Amino acid sequence: MFDRLKSQPEDPILAMMEAFRADPRTDKIDLGIGIYRDAAGTTPVMHAVKTAERQLVESQTTKSYTALSGDPAFIKAMAGLVLGDRDMSRIAGAATVGGTGAIRQGLDLVRLARPDARVHIPDPSWPNHRAIIQAVGLTCVTYRYFDAETGGVDIDGMIADLSAVRSGDVVLLHGCCHNPTGADPNAADWHRIIATLAETGATVLVDLAYLGFGDGLDADAEATRQMVDTLPEVIIGVSCSKNFGLYRDRAGVVLVSAPDADQARVVQGNLTTLNRLAYSFPADHGARTVEMILNDSALRADWSQQLSQMRSRINTLRQALATALRDRTGSDRYAFLGSQRGMFSRLPASPDEIRILREEHGIYLIGDGRMNIAGLSQEDIPRLAQAIATVCA
Repeated sequence: MFDRLKSQPEDPILAMMEAFRADPRTDKIDLGIGIYRDAAGTTPVMHAVKTAERQLVESQTTKSYTALSGDPAFIKAMAGLVLGDRDMSRIAGAATVGGTGAIRQGLDLVRLARPDARVHIPDPSWPNHRAIIQAVGLTCVTYRYFDAETGGVDIDGMIADLSAVRSGDVVLLHGCCHNPTGADPNAADWHRIIATLAETGATVLVDLAYLGFGDGLDADAEATRQMVDTLPEVIIGVSCSKNFGLYRDRAGVVLVSAPDADQARVVQGNLTTLNRLAYSFPADHGARTVEMILNDSALRADWSQQLSQMRSRINTLRQALATALRDRTGSDRYAFLGSQRGMFSRLPASPDEIRILREEHGIYLIGDGRMNIAGLSQEDIPRLAQAIATVCA
């Protein structure tokens, strides 16, 4: 049997991580892997998480199973975080293994409902989107999204492509903090996008991996809330990895907004079955920690404040890098870095230039030019800006 297996391609991010570890240079800069780092270069456990975990250890009396769809209190708390005070009778939900698990369960739900559906993803998008779509047996196509010349959204091209989406298809949207470009639609753009999708009859799948890392929790959720208010069917994959710092604890949730309460109940049953088939009961520790934070006013305030500080640090780094590059290049070619949002931006560099940055300057980027702004320190910025100005001029 196993002799029929084919070798799988090496993950480029993991390969880059190995190369970075093996590099003996002490001034090397890792801008590849998508994790938040503080000024000391560490990925901290958030204060509210530590407090909630201590309380959980003291108060928890059993490690028995939760429900197949996960702890209802966690799902309710996450639905409130994402959707605000909207009517929840149309909302189904299930705890998942991180945000990736939420996207997978959402796409499996699509496969059960419409195995012939095409899933439209932005060009570019997180590489795992395409991989998961193909793994579940659905067809993946792209729509125009990023304007490499301006570093912004190609909204006219995007609208033109979305207008051609057929009823029964799925359109995947990054709810905020687009990965890998950092380019997000503005409020007027979102209005056009949602109006276009309302005309097509397509179902929307929103990836909310970075909620709170753009302009704030409510601001980052606003487009998703408008979609739920306007469109009959919306699937939302939410990650707690970044905004709660629970990377290794794999806490996430898939939320589904159905046309009415009766269909929501049917969707809920299918999500429960998908969880049963994938891993029976979802992991609970990270989810329970999140639920405790969101349902405790003091913990929630502490968490929200620290998240705000993390977001502010990223945006400050963005502005500093954009300014340093303007000073060194004498142009506004990289001004887009200051206006983008989230952890990532896409450097307009060729594969050869990315190789030179790595080999000659010890600066590690993903092959498509994605760089993790949240991996920078203030001390790195002058050297990084000089290297980019020298290599990518």
